[in-house]
Amino acid sequence: MTDQPMSEASPFPLASGRTKGYSPAAVDAFLARARDAFESDDETDVDAGVIRTVAFPLVTRGYQVLSVDAALGRVEDAFAARERERALARAGARAWVSQSRQLGQEILDRLTRPRGHRFSRTGPLRYGYRIDEVDLVADRIAGFLETGEAVSVEQIRTVAFRMQRRGYSEAQVDAVLDAIVEVMLAVV
Repeated sequence: MTDQPMSEASPFPLASGRTKGYSPAAVDAFLARARDAFESDDETDVDAGVIRTVAFPLVTRGYQVLSVDAALGRVEDAFAARERERALARAGARAWVSQSRQLGQEILDRLTRPRGHRFSRTGPLRYGYRIDEVDLVADRIAGFLETGEAVSVEQIRTVAFRMQRRGYSEAQVDAVLDAIVEVMLAVV
Protein backbone atom coordinates (compact mmCIF):
# COMPACT_ATOMS: atom_id res chain seq x y z
CA MET A 1 0.00 0.00 0.00
CA THR A 2 1.50 3.31 -1.03
CA ASP A 3 0.76 6.24 1.20
CA GLN A 4 -0.35 9.42 -0.40
CA PRO A 5 0.56 12.64 1.32
CA MET A 6 -2.12 14.42 3.25
CA SER A 7 -3.46 17.59 1.75
CA GLU A 8 -4.30 20.56 3.94
CA ALA A 9 -7.97 19.64 3.63
CA SER A 10 -7.43 16.00 4.58
CA PRO A 11 -6.51 15.18 8.19
CA PHE A 12 -5.57 11.60 7.27
CA PRO A 13 -3.67 10.01 4.39
CA LEU A 14 -5.88 8.53 1.70
CA ALA A 15 -5.87 4.87 0.76
CA SER A 16 -4.42 4.31 -2.66
CA GLY A 17 -4.83 1.89 -5.50
CA ARG A 18 -7.42 -0.81 -4.93
CA THR A 19 -7.29 -0.47 -1.16
CA LYS A 20 -10.43 0.96 0.36
CA GLY A 21 -10.49 3.29 3.30
CA TYR A 22 -12.98 4.84 5.66
CA SER A 23 -15.47 7.28 4.17
CA PRO A 24 -13.93 10.73 4.69
CA ALA A 25 -17.36 12.34 5.12
CA ALA A 26 -18.38 9.83 7.81
CA VAL A 27 -15.07 10.10 9.67
CA ASP A 28 -15.04 13.91 9.53
CA ALA A 29 -18.65 14.12 10.73
CA PHE A 30 -18.04 11.74 13.62
CA LEU A 31 -14.84 13.47 14.71
CA ALA A 32 -16.60 16.86 14.62
CA ARG A 33 -19.39 15.39 16.78
CA ALA A 34 -16.82 13.91 19.18
CA ARG A 35 -14.93 17.22 19.40
CA ASP A 36 -18.16 19.08 20.19
CA ALA A 37 -19.05 16.50 22.84
CA PHE A 38 -15.62 16.68 24.43
CA GLU A 39 -15.62 20.47 24.52
CA SER A 40 -19.10 20.52 26.05
CA ASP A 41 -19.46 20.49 29.82
CA ASP A 42 -22.79 18.70 29.50
CA GLU A 43 -23.31 14.95 29.29
CA THR A 44 -23.59 13.92 25.63
CA ASP A 45 -24.35 10.80 23.62
CA VAL A 46 -20.65 10.41 22.75
CA ASP A 47 -18.46 8.60 25.26
CA ALA A 48 -15.44 6.29 25.21
CA GLY A 49 -17.66 3.29 24.46
CA VAL A 50 -19.23 4.98 21.45
CA ILE A 51 -15.81 5.90 20.12
CA ARG A 52 -14.52 2.35 20.67
CA THR A 53 -17.37 0.80 18.67
CA VAL A 54 -17.89 3.34 15.89
CA ALA A 55 -17.84 1.91 12.37
CA PHE A 56 -17.42 3.68 9.05
CA PRO A 57 -18.27 2.59 5.50
CA LEU A 58 -15.33 1.53 3.34
CA VAL A 59 -14.94 3.47 0.10
CA THR A 60 -12.45 3.93 -2.70
CA ARG A 61 -10.07 6.82 -1.93
CA GLY A 62 -11.12 6.82 1.70
CA TYR A 63 -8.96 7.58 4.72
CA GLN A 64 -6.38 4.95 5.59
CA VAL A 65 -7.92 2.65 8.17
CA LEU A 66 -4.85 2.37 10.42
CA SER A 67 -4.42 6.13 10.63
CA VAL A 68 -8.04 6.72 11.58
CA ASP A 69 -8.06 3.83 14.06
CA ALA A 70 -4.94 5.20 15.77
CA ALA A 71 -6.54 8.64 16.05
CA LEU A 72 -9.73 7.12 17.42
CA GLY A 73 -7.67 5.30 20.05
CA ARG A 74 -6.23 8.62 21.24
CA VAL A 75 -9.68 10.22 21.26
CA GLU A 76 -11.07 7.28 23.23
CA ASP A 77 -8.23 7.62 25.76
CA ALA A 78 -9.08 11.30 26.26
CA PHE A 79 -12.79 10.55 26.75
CA ALA A 80 -12.03 7.68 29.13
CA ALA A 81 -9.76 9.88 31.25
CA ARG A 82 -12.42 12.57 31.47
CA GLU A 83 -15.12 9.99 32.30
CA ARG A 84 -12.89 8.54 35.02
CA GLU A 85 -12.31 12.01 36.52
CA ARG A 86 -16.03 12.79 36.50
CA ALA A 87 -16.93 9.43 38.04
CA LEU A 88 -14.33 9.85 40.76
CA ALA A 89 -15.66 13.32 41.56
CA ARG A 90 -19.27 12.08 41.58
CA ALA A 91 -19.03 8.72 43.34
CA GLY A 92 -15.56 8.61 44.82
CA ALA A 93 -12.59 6.37 44.24
CA ARG A 94 -13.98 3.43 46.22
CA ALA A 95 -17.14 3.18 44.05
CA TRP A 96 -15.13 3.61 40.84
CA VAL A 97 -12.66 0.89 41.78
CA SER A 98 -15.48 -1.39 42.93
CA GLN A 99 -17.32 -1.00 39.63
CA SER A 100 -14.15 -1.63 37.60
CA ARG A 101 -13.23 -4.61 39.78
CA GLN A 102 -16.71 -6.12 39.30
CA LEU A 103 -16.50 -5.81 35.50
CA GLY A 104 -12.99 -7.23 35.56
CA GLN A 105 -14.20 -10.22 37.59
CA GLU A 106 -17.05 -10.87 35.14
CA ILE A 107 -14.54 -10.89 32.28
CA LEU A 108 -12.17 -13.15 34.20
CA ASP A 109 -14.99 -15.59 35.00
CA ARG A 110 -15.72 -15.96 31.28
CA LEU A 111 -12.10 -16.19 30.19
CA THR A 112 -11.18 -18.89 32.70
CA ARG A 113 -13.79 -21.28 31.32
CA PRO A 114 -12.27 -24.34 29.59
CA ARG A 115 -10.57 -23.69 26.25
CA GLY A 116 -13.01 -24.08 23.39
CA HIS A 117 -15.99 -23.24 25.63
CA ARG A 118 -15.47 -19.58 26.47
CA PHE A 119 -17.94 -18.15 23.96
CA SER A 120 -20.95 -19.30 21.96
CA ARG A 121 -20.14 -21.00 18.67
CA THR A 122 -21.58 -20.21 15.27
CA GLY A 123 -23.77 -22.68 13.40
CA PRO A 124 -22.29 -25.48 11.28
CA LEU A 125 -22.41 -23.47 8.05
CA ARG A 126 -21.36 -20.13 9.54
CA TYR A 127 -17.97 -18.65 10.21
CA GLY A 128 -16.75 -17.16 13.47
CA TYR A 129 -13.45 -16.27 15.05
CA ARG A 130 -10.81 -19.02 15.22
CA ILE A 131 -11.21 -20.69 18.56
CA ASP A 132 -7.51 -21.36 19.18
CA GLU A 133 -6.56 -17.74 18.45
CA VAL A 134 -9.28 -16.30 20.67
CA ASP A 135 -8.37 -18.71 23.48
CA LEU A 136 -4.73 -17.61 23.25
CA VAL A 137 -5.72 -13.95 23.61
CA ALA A 138 -8.19 -14.86 26.37
CA ASP A 139 -5.36 -16.54 28.30
CA ARG A 140 -3.23 -13.37 28.04
CA ILE A 141 -6.12 -11.19 29.21
CA ALA A 142 -6.82 -13.57 32.11
CA GLY A 143 -3.13 -13.32 33.02
CA PHE A 144 -3.41 -9.56 33.01
CA LEU A 145 -6.44 -9.65 35.30
CA GLU A 146 -5.05 -12.29 37.67
CA THR A 147 -1.37 -11.43 37.93
CA GLY A 148 -0.82 -8.15 36.10
CA GLU A 149 0.80 -9.83 33.08
CA ALA A 150 1.80 -7.12 30.60
CA VAL A 151 -0.92 -6.44 28.03
CA SER A 152 -1.51 -3.00 26.55
CA VAL A 153 -4.75 -1.36 25.54
CA GLU A 154 -3.34 -1.01 22.04
CA GLN A 155 -2.73 -4.77 21.81
CA ILE A 156 -6.37 -5.41 22.70
CA ARG A 157 -7.65 -2.75 20.32
CA THR A 158 -5.70 -4.09 17.37
CA VAL A 159 -6.09 -7.83 17.87
CA ALA A 160 -7.42 -9.62 14.79
CA PHE A 161 -8.59 -13.18 14.40
CA ARG A 162 -8.86 -15.40 11.38
CA MET A 163 -12.19 -17.07 10.66
CA GLN A 164 -13.26 -20.71 10.86
CA ARG A 165 -16.49 -22.64 10.53
CA ARG A 166 -18.22 -23.11 13.86
CA GLY A 167 -15.89 -20.55 15.38
CA TYR A 168 -16.61 -18.31 18.33
CA SER A 169 -19.37 -15.70 18.00
CA GLU A 170 -17.81 -12.46 16.78
CA ALA A 171 -20.31 -10.34 18.73
CA GLN A 172 -19.52 -12.04 22.06
CA VAL A 173 -15.76 -11.92 21.61
CA ASP A 174 -15.87 -8.27 20.51
CA ALA A 175 -18.05 -7.36 23.52
CA VAL A 176 -15.53 -8.90 25.92
CA LEU A 177 -12.64 -7.15 24.17
CA ASP A 178 -14.51 -3.85 24.47
CA ALA A 179 -15.16 -4.52 28.15
CA ILE A 180 -11.51 -5.28 28.90
CA VAL A 181 -10.47 -2.04 27.18
CA GLU A 182 -13.00 -0.25 29.40
CA VAL A 183 -11.50 -1.86 32.51
CA MET A 184 -7.94 -1.10 31.42
CA LEU A 185 -8.76 2.55 30.71
CA ALA A 186 -10.57 2.82 34.03
CA VAL A 187 -7.46 1.97 36.00
CA VAL A 188 -4.81 3.74 33.92
